[in-house]
Amino acid sequence: MSLTDSLQDLRNYLHDSAQMTTDSQLRNYVKTTSLTLVGEAPPLRVTPEQAQAYIGQDVGLTNWFLISQSLVNQFAEFSGDFQFIHVDRQRAARETCYAGTIAHGMLVMALMPTFATYGSLKIQGTQQNIIYGLDRVRFLNPVRIGSRLRGRFKLLSVQERSGNEYLLRHAVTIEIEGDDKPALIADWIVVAVL
Repeated sequence: MSLTDSLQDLRNYLHDSAQMTTDSQLRNYVKTTSLTLVGEAPPLRVTPEQAQAYIGQDVGLTNWFLISQSLVNQFAEFSGDFQFIHVDRQRAARETCYAGTIAHGMLVMALMPTFATYGSLKIQGTQQNIIYGLDRVRFLNPVRIGSRLRGRFKLLSVQERSGNEYLLRHAVTIEIEGDDKPALIADWIVVAVL
């Protein structure tokens, strides 16, 4: 990515998060970019009319993201889900078929907004993206500790809701490195407010 593209991407990000303090904006931008940006390619930013040409196509792929025991333990603390299969390696190895602990399915699903930052198609001129919801969420494969995940986004539809709102639906696949079967699939639905 050229310096000009990087600066424009930063300007877009700062504009999109105008309600946050500048320090928070910069920290979130750097952290999210390092977690999700693949091949130094910014997300696709197109007009609503141009977006129609991308329907049915892959529009984004994120970097690999490591699932560590520390991350899973933090999620257990936050969610209150201390089921042994997530936090007790010895017992999970002894009593399950996974040979160790696995990530919470909800933790894997919670990565979608981070992955969507660079994996999903963006409408130019958007003032705010609002998560509208998820459809067809399926947890297909357990995520073992030490696995790496990434998000793959395919644009399914773009609908105008009003003169300044567009509903974007992406098919999201959370892939596990080295495994043909994904961890999770879902439809990710966002309202772009221009």
